[in-house]
Amino acid sequence: MIDDLYSARILSLAANLPHSGRLPAPEGSAERVAKLCGSKAIVDVALDADGRVSHFAQTVKACALGQAAAGVVGENVLGASADEIEAARDAMSAMLKSGGDGPEGRFEGLRVLKQVADYPARHASTMVALEATLDAVKQAQENRALEKHHSDTRTRLAGAA
Repeated sequence: MIDDLYSARILSLAANLPHSGRLPAPEGSAERVAKLCGSKAIVDVALDADGRVSHFAQTVKACALGQAAAGVVGENVLGASADEIEAARDAMSAMLKSGGDGPEGRFEGLRVLKQVADYPARHASTMVALEATLDAVKQAQENRALEKHHSDTRTRLAGAA
């Protein structure tokens, strides 16, 4: 029964969204929308010198399941690498679509949403925050790579003068 999806833990996570809002100067930003229901997550990130998430903000307009997933992401994302977030996204998708165990490590809390697997119409809304977070981190990495390339080019050109 669908009422079983909305446990006290899920409702608590949905009601208490960590890092709500936007960053004033993000290195990466991304938006994901679940086409079926319109659930939306906008995520801003900044990375530390090692490429791990140092600052994070999210604006999420989703059902309780999407909000709960965003709550878990917000509680655990600081210090995460792109590889950790990607592994969590892949494990979450496998948990929902093919009976996987779900994310491990810092994002293991997403397993609270395991019963969503029985409701395919809810999968996309449950994934929007995690997918937007991964997209934002990848964008931040790309922006850093471009910035470094431009900096290296300016240095070479200045040296040629």
